Amino acid sequence: MPHVSKRYGWFAAIGFLLPCLTGLMLFNIIPVAGAFVLSFTDWDGLKPIALQDGVPAFVGLDNYASILGGDEFWRVLRNTAVYIVLYIPLILIASIAAAMLLHRPYRGVSVYRVLFYIPVLTSWVAGALIFKSILSPEYGGVNDLLNQFGIKGPGWLYDPNWAMPGIVLASIWKDMGFFALIFLGGLQGIDSSYYEAAKIDGAGPWRRFRHITLPLLSPITFFVTVICLIFSFQLFPQVMIMTDGGPHGATQVMVERIYRYAFSYFKMGYASAFSFILFAIIFLFTWLQLKLQKKWVHYDA
Repeated sequence: MPHVSKRYGWFAAIGFLLPCLTGLMLFNIIPVAGAFVLSFTDWDGLKPIALQDGVPAFVGLDNYASILGGDEFWRVLRNTAVYIVLYIPLILIASIAAAMLLHRPYRGVSVYRVLFYIPVLTSWVAGALIFKSILSPEYGGVNDLLNQFGIKGPGWLYDPNWAMPGIVLASIWKDMGFFALIFLGGLQGIDSSYYEAAKIDGAGPWRRFRHITLPLLSPITFFVTVICLIFSFQLFPQVMIMTDGGPHGATQVMVERIYRYAFSYFKMGYASAFSFILFAIIFLFTWLQLKLQKKWVHYDA
């Protein structure tokens, strides 16, 4: 076999990677670098970026100082925190419960797996409009169901205290099938000998779930938690369609603010600074999760 030089190998590898690297450079790296530069300007997205009325567009760290020093950022961050506190525990519980049901070997289980996944394939526009209708305080199905039990339903999307929980309900319905299938894959990877040994020792269903299933699912739980946290900070379509950031700013979140400043208020520099602050927050929380995983994530040897 003829000798192939390392230099030829590098050229061959670059040739294969060039299409992907070109796309990565054009559609990811260059736009991100451009947005970072824009975050130090007061560009409005309409005039030439180099000069605005003869004055350089660069404003230094003013955009970042204005965002972090204002009340709006902390209110938006608090709204996002409310969503995270409600969404992540509920989506984990719902997804694990659905995965446990779909893991049982009963007839037609494949059909139920498909049905659980259908909301994931549904457009957020359609799903959000459906939930906007069923959460209506006047004719919505949720309040009609509560009335059957003598409970007066809240105003949901029209009530500042209940608007975010309403968005959480829609998000759980939309995302549960996706995460349930991930947990299902984890359940199918657990060796059945663990459960057989536990049954011989007299462990009941709850003890088997607590001491076998949950610890062995912890890597999957960690992955889902990281993904859910990133998704939560990027909350956007359901807010725009269901509440438009209202009522009274109760559902204003980070990406919604970025969209508003960029395309409604034409403050592209301000919106870019907001987006990089969001990036820093997501990076920080993801890094913390990676550091803390050693305390609770158990990998099956």
